[in-house]
Amino acid sequence: MKRAFAQLRWFRRLRIRWEIRDGTHKAFLTLGCALICWRRLNSAASR
Repeated sequence: MKRAFAQLRWFRRLRIRWEIRDGTHKAFLTLGCALICWRRLNSAASR
């Protein structure tokens, strides 16, 4: 769990909240989580 939060810090748009609307911020957070999952699945599949 801590590793996932550390990886979310690499997404600049999530580190500093630029969006005024909550829905936009939540969408970028969801996208960041999806990208982290995608990367983990790709690295596990290539082993």
